Amino acid sequence: MEDKIINILLIEDDEVDVMNVKRAFKKNNILNPLHVASNGLEALNMLRDESGSPSSVSPQQLLILLDLNMPKMGGIEFLQTLRQDPVLKSIPVVILTTSNQDQDRLEAYQLNIAGYILKPVTFSNFVETMATLNRYWTLCEMP
Repeated sequence: MEDKIINILLIEDDEVDVMNVKRAFKKNNILNPLHVASNGLEALNMLRDESGSPSSVSPQQLLILLDLNMPKMGGIEFLQTLRQDPVLKSIPVVILTTSNQDQDRLEAYQLNIAGYILKPVTFSNFVETMATLNRYWTLCEMP
């Protein structure tokens, strides 16, 4: 059963949103390991083994929840870099953002995302969204 554990990498710069994800996980009894990066550069450093030491987040059995609007390296730029990396390119990514821009949605889907979710305004809707995502990644066959 341990090989079915899916690690979640949340790439989010807003501390309130990070806290909401953690609270929603707890409320839904989601026990998946949750790793947090505050921007795309930090996430890539967590995923890559550039120093010769083991990466802090294994790209195996991993799902990324990605915000689009972040400092240093935003979500679209992160996706472009991820999809060009032969080791990381197959990691499923779900966008979790406030951006309702058609251009953002189109660019993200062109970079092979698994889904595009607008952040709910209320916490109860956020909890429901995380429960739905949990059902999704539980059913998916991860690489």
